Amino acid sequence: MDVTELIDGLNPQQREAVAAPLTHQLVLAGAGSGKTRVLVHRIAWLMQTEGMSPGSILAVTFTNKAAKEMRHRIEQLMGISPRHLWIGTFHGLAHRLLRTHWREANLPENFQVMDSDDQLRLIKRTIRSLNIDENAFQPRQAQWYINQQKDEGIRPQHIQPMHDQWASTMLSIYDAYEEACRRGGMVDFAEILFRAHELWLNQPQVLAQYQNRFRYILVDEFQDTNSIQYAWLRVLAGDRIPLMAVGDDDQSIYGWRGAKIENIHQFTSDFPNAQTVKLEQNYRSTANILNAANAVIDNNPSRLGKKLWTEDEGGELISLYAAFNEQDEARFIADSVEDWVRKGRRYNEVAILYRSNAQSRAIEEAFIRAALPYRIYGGQRFYERLEIKNAMAYLRLLQNRHDDASLERVINVPARAIGEKTVEQLRQYARENGTSLWQSVEQSVQHKLLAGRALTALSHFMELLEEMQLSTADVALHELVDHVIQHSGLIEHHKKEKGEKAQARLENLDELVSAARTFKPEDTEESDVVHTSELAAFLDQASLDAGDSQADEFEDSVQMMTLHSAKGLEFPFVFLGGVEEGLFPHKMSAEDPSRLEEERRLCYVGITRAMEKLILTYAESRRLHGQEHFSSPSRFIREIPNEYIQEVRLKAKVSKPLSNAYSMASAKAATGLQLGQRVYHQKFGEGVVMDLEGQGAQARVQVNFDFEGTKWLVASFAKLETLDQ
Repeated sequence: MDVTELIDGLNPQQREAVAAPLTHQLVLAGAGSGKTRVLVHRIAWLMQTEGMSPGSILAVTFTNKAAKEMRHRIEQLMGISPRHLWIGTFHGLAHRLLRTHWREANLPENFQVMDSDDQLRLIKRTIRSLNIDENAFQPRQAQWYINQQKDEGIRPQHIQPMHDQWASTMLSIYDAYEEACRRGGMVDFAEILFRAHELWLNQPQVLAQYQNRFRYILVDEFQDTNSIQYAWLRVLAGDRIPLMAVGDDDQSIYGWRGAKIENIHQFTSDFPNAQTVKLEQNYRSTANILNAANAVIDNNPSRLGKKLWTEDEGGELISLYAAFNEQDEARFIADSVEDWVRKGRRYNEVAILYRSNAQSRAIEEAFIRAALPYRIYGGQRFYERLEIKNAMAYLRLLQNRHDDASLERVINVPARAIGEKTVEQLRQYARENGTSLWQSVEQSVQHKLLAGRALTALSHFMELLEEMQLSTADVALHELVDHVIQHSGLIEHHKKEKGEKAQARLENLDELVSAARTFKPEDTEESDVVHTSELAAFLDQASLDAGDSQADEFEDSVQMMTLHSAKGLEFPFVFLGGVEEGLFPHKMSAEDPSRLEEERRLCYVGITRAMEKLILTYAESRRLHGQEHFSSPSRFIREIPNEYIQEVRLKAKVSKPLSNAYSMASAKAATGLQLGQRVYHQKFGEGVVMDLEGQGAQARVQVNFDFEGTKWLVASFAKLETLDQ
């Protein structure tokens, strides 16, 4: 293959990046702009025209899948085996270094790599060895803390002792855990890259060896690098090896797990004279979809700046559906999917994206009722999730104490000093006496068959279930579910996990309360079954939904996933569900400028997953934690110009697009309020009107209260008093 063939078919910007001189280079690769093609052709160019050997090129990816794809494409393009290329993930390449230089890295030759579960078990043993209360300082919390420190490149000896009990205890656990790893010759996932970075710093002869070996470094998804990954790259490159960083600051959506958008923003400062190339031509989406994405992301002030475009003009307008509630939203999505398939298209061309995992519950139910095949991409169905299974186990025990599986599941969740040894003793008693585990518990407490601490813990567990039973005897189903979730300790238990995972678990538990609130026994398919209680009917229906398995991996089925899971994927038909203030952007991010920018980048990622057709949906009211909340359309919807969007109803289109000005004028007429006007609310006190929208009885007002913050209120219910005219 000659040079002309190598760059033939590339657009001018791709060609510029591929054929660039051997200097540092930042390639801002927009969504669907062919970044993998550029990376592969750049590697081929380096071998073909610069005379580099495969072993002198280092290419770093974020996933094994991406590394495999890159090797495959190079093999196809060059007709050579990629075996000698150093292509892999950060952790894969670092592990390769440590295996080769175990002695210089101060590791035993046969060091053991722990997965997340192995690490957690070691942390649990460490906490017990320090006589620390696991209930107060949960192992998962300590695991999160330790990994966070390592991702920042911080050892225990670098952390100043603090007077704060939580911080000082976590530091003690980290220190003891490090010693346990050293004694056992064990390395956790975060340690791999941390130790490889220290290898560069502490062993200059090893660093020099690899700086002499590698003549060029390429990094994919550069916007997702964390502190230690970027530090590792900078030390290796030094002032000797050119580095090509390919990424998109507009798609940096993993700040919650340590990614530093600052890395891509400061690249040209850290690597002087770096060339910047922008890949803006998109080969995936229609012009309308790209114009909408550009309009939304342009509201982020701190971006490097680019604008996606395509040679294919126009395309279908983006549809906006205003649902009455989440059930209406789910029904609309199901009906729209059925229409798509009736036109000869396939289920697997459709993706339903949502900000929170909890949103899948209502959509799953609608799909099950309509017999539509679906899969939860990279996740579990609602009733299969850990926190939901825990809550359902408590509910089943209220219905039937002799449910052994449920009892075993939650007898020590949250931790209450009932260990595996005690549970095995209970099992043994049950087997020998032909009883249920619950009867075994009762007998053990009544006849004091176990040691004092275990006996006390079992007694408290029995009292907890009895209290929940008595307190919920005459309450509505959703109140019963809420009471059990709160009083079982599951909220605090899962909250201690920290981070995005903990937040997702809490939102799912909230959604379980909403599911109970909207549940009607007469809705169940087996109407001839007589249930002793509404709880029994609810539990039966949940079991049926959970047992109705999702589609097989290769079956033609709709894909459901969170927006975070959707990055890197593309679909002809995409739904973005729940595009409402407080949900997307998430309420925890809306008041923080940097987190709001990441939420907007997440919206940009969601929009650019769509190739042909995009539908945005929001619910005018949504049940959260069992209570109805009135919602306003997300600011991200308002940031899309009217010419790219149209409102739709289930069976008819509305020709007039969503108009901010029209909505504002209607709301003013309905409420008699003006922007900037001071008002008084009986509960929240004084505040200033910030926004108005809606019509008639549904008109809403946003007020920034002096002491309660910003709130959206339904004007007809709020009874606001005007303080000035």
